Amino acid sequence: MPTDTRTYLSRLCDAPAGLLGAAGSHPFLQAAFLMALEDSGAAGPGARWQPCHLLLEREGAPLALLPLYRKQDSRGEYVFDHDWASAWERHGHAYFPKLVTAVPFTPVPGPRLLCAPGVAMDTAIAAVLAALPEVIREQGVSGWHGLFVEAPWLAPARAAGFAVRTGCRFHWENPGWADFDAYLAALTSKKRKDIRRERRLLNEAGVRCRRLQGHEITAADMDFFATCYARTYHEHGQAPYLPAAFFQQLRLTMPEQLLLVIASDDPGDMASALFFHDGQTLFGRYWGALRRADGLHFEVCYYQGMEFCLHEGLTDFDPGTQGEHKLLRGFHPQLTHSLHLMQDSSFQSAIARYVSEESVGVMRYCEEAQGYLPYRKADEQGIAVPDADTAVSDSPH
Repeated sequence: MPTDTRTYLSRLCDAPAGLLGAAGSHPFLQAAFLMALEDSGAAGPGARWQPCHLLLEREGAPLALLPLYRKQDSRGEYVFDHDWASAWERHGHAYFPKLVTAVPFTPVPGPRLLCAPGVAMDTAIAAVLAALPEVIREQGVSGWHGLFVEAPWLAPARAAGFAVRTGCRFHWENPGWADFDAYLAALTSKKRKDIRRERRLLNEAGVRCRRLQGHEITAADMDFFATCYARTYHEHGQAPYLPAAFFQQLRLTMPEQLLLVIASDDPGDMASALFFHDGQTLFGRYWGALRRADGLHFEVCYYQGMEFCLHEGLTDFDPGTQGEHKLLRGFHPQLTHSLHLMQDSSFQSAIARYVSEESVGVMRYCEEAQGYLPYRKADEQGIAVPDADTAVSDSPH
């Protein structure tokens, strides 16, 4: 049943043996993260993302919780359906409101369900897929969109008639390099020289970076980051999606999963990026700058993250959206998937045809992008790097 689960999420923060435990350490499905969205006003009444989470029960006991948001637009999703909305509205129908399961303002693949102890993921997924058509009707919305879902959703969703949309993003894999120099040694000579030059020029300009983890991050540090983050949005004529209170709450409630990078020069702090991490993956999510310098974005958002992964033994780095500039720094193309179910059967059929045709071009793009990676051949390096079959797989990070 759709429910206001605010009180329930509050209990989860203090109950690691409950549904929260089934989310593992993935930062974006932690109750602390979901609560920070609601407590700060980024999600909730009057916000773009209005929680109506789906709590499934069996004989009165929780089975699974699906984060679910009612939306009146498509902002902050990063799986673009503006053309779908326009087409449907041209036929005299309302595309909004719609229901979305995703991490608000954060395009990251990962778990989408909190399962009760002892409940298998495939059982919970089947229950959710079976419940969603009725939820769509009860809520009076055009449909449901599950964004950046993991591989276990795909086969049962297709069998249930959901449209599966394919996308492409870029991520970095550490096959066992000891340090940043070892990573550079795996690159072609030209690209290795380009990156060294980028970093050298930034260093000669007096720019330094410091990495802060967990409780090292002070309220003042997070305020500075929030100011940088907001400035970047204002420069593009937009209000920032997430308020400073959101970031400050995360600093207090889930510090062990935060990494903050701050860049400074002689006048003072100039730019910052906030990352999340679990035991395997670093997630680069938000950044901003008060002053610019050549190569600053690459240093703060990519190279510092790579160095952190190498130092901490993390195997994956998911740097966020967009791509070619990441590709040339060794970030591999990887397929992503989203699910879509519309209440109107004719519209559902049209979308299913669209995503099927679209996927052909997306997969071709991923395969072609693989050819532009800057790595030397594996046999020249003495260490294997991901090949095309691995990079363009359905496997999550």
